Amino acid sequence: MSAAASSSSSSSRPSADKTDSPSIAELIDAMPIDEHETAPDGERAVGYQQALQDLLADLALRPIPTNRLGRLWILTSLQAKIGAAYFAWWLRKWYKNADAQQRALNDAHMKAAFRMLGSMSYLRGAAMKFGQMLANYPDVMPSEFTEVLGSLHFEAPAMHYSLLREFITRELGRDPEDVFDDFETEAFAAASLGQVHRARLKESGRPVAVKVQYPNIARTIESDLKNLKAVFAPMRMHPDWDSMMNGYEDIRRMLALECDYEHEAENLRVARLAFADRNDIVVPRVYDDYSTRRVLTMDLLDDGLHLRQYLETNPSQEERDRYGELIAHSTLRLSYGERLLHADPHPANYVFLNDGRLGLLDFGCCVRYSEDDLKYVLKAEQAFRSGSEERIIEACAHAGCATPKQRADKERMLMLKAWGDWVWETQEEDRVFDFSDISYIRRGAEIYTELLRRRYVRSRPVNTWLTRAFFGIRAMLTELRARVNYYQIWREYSDRYYSWEQEE
Repeated sequence: MSAAASSSSSSSRPSADKTDSPSIAELIDAMPIDEHETAPDGERAVGYQQALQDLLADLALRPIPTNRLGRLWILTSLQAKIGAAYFAWWLRKWYKNADAQQRALNDAHMKAAFRMLGSMSYLRGAAMKFGQMLANYPDVMPSEFTEVLGSLHFEAPAMHYSLLREFITRELGRDPEDVFDDFETEAFAAASLGQVHRARLKESGRPVAVKVQYPNIARTIESDLKNLKAVFAPMRMHPDWDSMMNGYEDIRRMLALECDYEHEAENLRVARLAFADRNDIVVPRVYDDYSTRRVLTMDLLDDGLHLRQYLETNPSQEERDRYGELIAHSTLRLSYGERLLHADPHPANYVFLNDGRLGLLDFGCCVRYSEDDLKYVLKAEQAFRSGSEERIIEACAHAGCATPKQRADKERMLMLKAWGDWVWETQEEDRVFDFSDISYIRRGAEIYTELLRRRYVRSRPVNTWLTRAFFGIRAMLTELRARVNYYQIWREYSDRYYSWEQEE
């Protein structure tokens, strides 16, 4: 979730004229309609912006459900309703012409996306983070899905201030109005774990962003993870069950750390120091006197745009490329120099500042490499760098914690190698890599989906976060349509912090 955002974020929200507001039930049972819009065939079209406004307004007043069974019921009901939307489209396609078929499919996509947005925004926590991940991958999910689910990053429903005020007071020891000047009661950013309010420090008048965790959010995540484990229970006899549970426990540990803002504050300090020598990448400063485990106060970066807003300004290719290089620098310097992997790269966590700098936000989901993790990553890179197919296959087997039987499975090893080749492709040669070629991100999605379909799930726990980072960064650069010599930037940091020759 963004810890700070562009001041234009609120102004960019849907502003359609208000019509009769559909209820949550109406959003579930029928496509939201704006009676001022009509489709080419005379039928009324979907008023998505108005429906989104009404949905968010309703959700702001609803406390987060924490009961495990209640959350499971909501999710299973959501799954059935999405399935029904697509089944209805399948039935209608037999008597619709081609154009009408496509409109019906788009409507099914949009209806499913609204249902998912409504339920995930209400649930927040781990369920909402899954929805955010779906929105990150351009041209992998239906565009109707990503357009609506993107609101989970930028326009997720903030909880009403009345539900948070006592919580803030308990954390800081005083009412927020007594701690800060001009504390804005309306949040300007909200997502899966908390929401952000603008304020000013009393002593200096400095503008700050105050990130407030949703009450009981840790309990909701625990409930979601227990439900997830129950879903996996039928696979207990699978030979990779122990590996899956190791990954599960690592995810559980990381989500618990995301709920600890003291942990995030430390990551922010590390990242800020890492870029102290650069004037083109900025990380917010943390104010310890106004921060706790559940409240985090930091510099406000509100003089810029998030990715999709930035793209609406029609930037030049030169500017796209420059920002693409900054995104690559920010990722690789932290990974190699600080052993800090930012495992949640998505559009809400970057700000394209008006002065040309890149702002980095939200350091909750960060992994610190252990010595074993670092050795594993560097050995894998060394194998790919060598170009030896035998060494690459061995590195992939090591990454997948393959058993002797699995190592002998040629098909499995080739699939793992295909994934490794895809990841390595961006830095394989000293050349400008054109991320605007959508076929690259599609191939990655297809390979990873096939790995999951075949249940090739055995893996080192750190690969969960490496995969999120690899895919997230590449998806960002694809959406930016940047052209970046990723090889040169990677070499700059890998050669600076690691002596390859001594390991050859």
